[in-house]
Amino acid sequence: MCTYAVYFIPIMKLYAISDLHLANKVNFQALEELPPYPDDWLILAGDLGELEEHLKFALLILISRFKQIIWVPGNHDLWSLPSHPHHLVGEARYRRLVSICRDFGVITPEDPYVIWAAEEQDQEYLLVPMFLLYDYSFRPQHVPEEKAVEWAAESGVVCTDEELLFPDPYISRPAWCAERCRYTEERLQRESRRNIPMVLINHFPLRQDMANLRRFPRFSLWCGTHRTEDWHTRFPVSVVVYGHMHMRGTHYRDGVRFEEVSLGYPRDWTHKRGISYYLREILPAPGKTEPQ
Repeated sequence: MCTYAVYFIPIMKLYAISDLHLANKVNFQALEELPPYPDDWLILAGDLGELEEHLKFALLILISRFKQIIWVPGNHDLWSLPSHPHHLVGEARYRRLVSICRDFGVITPEDPYVIWAAEEQDQEYLLVPMFLLYDYSFRPQHVPEEKAVEWAAESGVVCTDEELLFPDPYISRPAWCAERCRYTEERLQRESRRNIPMVLINHFPLRQDMANLRRFPRFSLWCGTHRTEDWHTRFPVSVVVYGHMHMRGTHYRDGVRFEEVSLGYPRDWTHKRGISYYLREILPAPGKTEPQ
């Protein structure tokens, strides 16, 4: 039976960012320069980097800047690099990252969901960090699953996950995705009975129409699953937070706000503005218009 902790402390804002990609020196240095937000919480929606050292560095910095951190993994976080042959793979690697986060006091998808409530507001929100993956279902109906990667490759697009993201002990990433969705959906069904507005947090978009990549449309294969297409209406969801797309923006579906919160590679953001400019305000106010 899942339980959840309640925090009633004077919190000003809940921010979010993803895709810090700390293997890039510019991003690494910019994170060091982030100013403090001592009363605020921060969501990290995945893709901090490819190494445990990237995660540890980010958390060491951010726990000193924010009151509380919430983390979900991205695909880059789960990579097992050939240059680090002794790294854990698949589920074991994910559990290792969860363990590191817990050592820093960071909330993960394996922990009880927590309630966020600003001192000056009566409304409470249930923060729901999730790890769901993808299953190649973001593809045209005429393309069978077993031909999906081949279909994407015809346009010159193949995600590096095919070489570096192992699903062990599951037989495939879609099988791992199915299990993660089953586990998370069961938790959501139990928690929804409390009728507290939820903030769903995932690295990948929950809907295919949020995976609209104009330059590389077939990359959508590695962007989510149809299993989550209606979660924003099936459950009492107020906001959905995600990254992965490197296409910052605020969107609405069925009255629910969707926030894409990625920073991205050095080419994706204006360095002189610093990372603080790209923090997306999730609560209590609506997100900013899309930063460039």
